[in-house]
Amino acid sequence: MAFLLWILAVILVIGGIVQLFRGQILFGVLLIIVGFLVGPGGVSVFT
Repeated sequence: MAFLLWILAVILVIGGIVQLFRGQILFGVLLIIVGFLVGPGGVSVFT
């Protein structure tokens, strides 16, 4: 389960960075924050 959360967090952070480069700053920052919250290394919302 931790591996799946890590993969989801990486996808969210990469998506957020892509959105930042596309000019959608608010959505990009939101995706990065959610990625850090979901990730098992950070504050996971599932534990």
